[in-house]
Amino acid sequence: MRRLAVLGSPIAHSKSPGLHRAAYRLLGLDWEYSAIEMRGDGLAAFIQGLDDSWRGLSLTMPLKQDVLPLLDDVEELAVLAGAANTVLFEDGRRRGFNTDVAGIVRALGEAGVARVHHGVVIGGGATAASALVAMAELGAAHVRVLVRRRGAAAELIGLGSRLGLVVDEARIDELALAREAELVVSTVPGGTDLGVAVSDTLVHTAALLDVAYDPWPSPLAAGWIAAGGTVVHGLGMLLHQALIQVRIFVHGDPLAPLPDEDAVLAVMRETL
Repeated sequence: MRRLAVLGSPIAHSKSPGLHRAAYRLLGLDWEYSAIEMRGDGLAAFIQGLDDSWRGLSLTMPLKQDVLPLLDDVEELAVLAGAANTVLFEDGRRRGFNTDVAGIVRALGEAGVARVHHGVVIGGGATAASALVAMAELGAAHVRVLVRRRGAAAELIGLGSRLGLVVDEARIDELALAREAELVVSTVPGGTDLGVAVSDTLVHTAALLDVAYDPWPSPLAAGWIAAGGTVVHGLGMLLHQALIQVRIFVHGDPLAPLPDEDAVLAVMRETL
C-alpha cells in the first residue's frame, strides 16, 4: 500500500483526506491518505523518518516554505512562488511542486473570471505569492497588496518584478477606498476580521476569491455577499489544487491528465 498525508497545524478541519480518498477509490488505487498535525520545527525529522511506502505529502502553511530546503528538486513554479504545497517521493528523491497557482486559476475560470488587468491581494505570505503568480497568468498588469504591517509586501513586490507586473503595497484600510480592480484575492486565515468596510465600487466591479473555507463565510466574504458582489468560494481552489496533486501522485507530472478525469473531479467535488 502506498501512503500519503496532508500536514499542517491545525489540521483536524482539513478536507484533503476526503478529496484524495475519493479520487483514489475511483482510480482503483489502494492508497492510504491521512491528516497529520505538524509544525515547522518537526517537519525535517518527520520526512527523514519516512519509509519507501510513502508516495507523497500535501502541505499547508507554514510548511509550504519550511519544506523547500528539504527537497532535492523543486519545479520552476514553486521556486517562483517561494512555496511548495506538494512533495512527491520518487526514485529516492524528494520533488516539490506548487499546485495552488493552478487551483486559483481553475477555480476562477469556473466562476467566469478568465482575465484580470488590475488585482488586489490581501495578505503577504506564501499563498499571496501563489495568488500573484495566478494573476500574472490571467494577464494582470498591476496588483496592489494590502497588509497590516508596513514593508510586509516587500517579497511580493520583488516577485512582481520577476513576473513583469507592477506590484505596490498599501494598508488594509485601502479596501474602503479601492476603486479599480477586477479581482480581489484574500489569503488571510479563516475567521479573520479585517476591521474595515469594503468600498461599494470595489464590491460591484471585482470578484472576491477568499481562499479560506473554514469557517465560511469569512467576515469579508459575508460582507461581499450581503452587498450583492460576486464571491468565489475557497473550496473551489482547494478542489482544483487537490486534483493537480492527484495527477502528481499518480503520474509524477502535474500536466498529465488522469484517466476519466472529469469523473475523478466529480467524485472529489461530492466530498465538499
